[in-house]
Amino acid sequence: MHSSDHAAPDAAPHVVVLFGATGDLARRKLLPGLFHLSRSKLAPQLRIVGTSLDELDDDTFRKIAVAACEQSSHGAASADETRNWAENLTYVAQSGGAAALAAAVRTQSAQLEGEPQLLHYLSVPPAAAIPAIRMLEQANLVDGAAVVMEKPFGTDLASAVELNASIHQTFDESQIFRIDHFLGKEAAQNILAFRFANGLFEPIWNRTFIDHVQIDIPEKLSLEGRAAFYEPTGAFKDMVVTHLFQVLAFVAMEAPTELASDAIGVEKNKVFRSMVPLDPRNVVRGQYRGYRDEPGVAPDSDTETFIALKCEIDNWRWAGVPFYLRTGKCLAEGQRIISIAFREPPRSMFPAGSGVGAHGPDHLTFDLADQAKLSLSFYGKRPGPGMKLDKHSLQFQMADTETAGDVLEAYERLILDAMRGDHTLYTASQGIERLWRVSAPLLDDPPPVRGYDIGSWGPNAVHQLIAPHAWRLPFDRVWRAGR
Repeated sequence: MHSSDHAAPDAAPHVVVLFGATGDLARRKLLPGLFHLSRSKLAPQLRIVGTSLDELDDDTFRKIAVAACEQSSHGAASADETRNWAENLTYVAQSGGAAALAAAVRTQSAQLEGEPQLLHYLSVPPAAAIPAIRMLEQANLVDGAAVVMEKPFGTDLASAVELNASIHQTFDESQIFRIDHFLGKEAAQNILAFRFANGLFEPIWNRTFIDHVQIDIPEKLSLEGRAAFYEPTGAFKDMVVTHLFQVLAFVAMEAPTELASDAIGVEKNKVFRSMVPLDPRNVVRGQYRGYRDEPGVAPDSDTETFIALKCEIDNWRWAGVPFYLRTGKCLAEGQRIISIAFREPPRSMFPAGSGVGAHGPDHLTFDLADQAKLSLSFYGKRPGPGMKLDKHSLQFQMADTETAGDVLEAYERLILDAMRGDHTLYTASQGIERLWRVSAPLLDDPPPVRGYDIGSWGPNAVHQLIAPHAWRLPFDRVWRAGR
């Protein structure tokens, strides 16, 4: 376990108020993440106040937290460490109102040195976010506090504008952190490092050399009992607006003036402003067979569990380069890849049957899974007489580096960034509203959903969408195993 001494905490001590503290996300990610931050010495001193609709006492909440850490923590912590950490947790039921919450925060603040700051994490559905914010206002817990909000941020332009206006009555935009855990992953940030730190790739990152880009995030998971959330939302609002468009911005943005959140935010917003409104004719919606039989799903549901689309960025760098996005539930594999397809050179000098171009163009592939990997494919001569070409690849994986143990889980990094006031990996209201504007033609006139089999790669129409190209997934060749 690395207790990163080189990453001295540059944030004040914090009291974290966790709304939705007994929910699924809190148990799987947030409580284990806060525990890991506390014991790894990366974060400042922390005290946690949990709150939710459940009527619990401190002891019951502590038991929930210990069980969550034992199930989901990624460090080798002893049972004593976990229990000692949980001893400092307190819990307030929502029914106690603003006064009880304020009292709990005061008690926890008194345990910390210096001037403790506040971080409110709203792990609640959108409908519950505004009441939580009003409660913080009544409890006088707004000044100087950071508030982290979970997606979705509205369901269309009108609701996003309304939600932002409502939050801005209480919190300034600089205090708001709209979370996208995809961008917290080490691999997503590696895109920026790879693009802008390398003289080999930076000059060719444009329409002259790149033919098309794929961002492909299929999931094997089904609904898992989340019909109440998923039915009114669907794959596009759940995944594309919040995650895939954000990843697209990292791939497509211009070089920021500095690696600072404001400068990066400016460049991401320029990408969103340059996006052409989506054409429903370039979108394939699908629904896995059996979805309508899931509990809580309407028998005639039109909700898509799969979406693939072509989008375009109408600016100097990317004019004419299509970006193909795909995601969905119950697909053949769970993957998270970005694939950059380079333009192919003329083939005039190679004899017929040499194999040049037979396996598609050269690709640079980022695997955004937790074990981040990167691959560059190319054609090379097959040993022996004659000119026969085979496809080869150079591969790198994060696990091979000496500092692989320092990787922070996505939520841990994002919580730490919010404590430091760093918005780099978060989404601003301006960007969100622009993305809903880009999405409006699709939301107003969605194409019909097409059925697909569980364990497939979606409806057949995805192949026409990307033709004459082909989807990279499923891969022809598997990743090489680590050393």
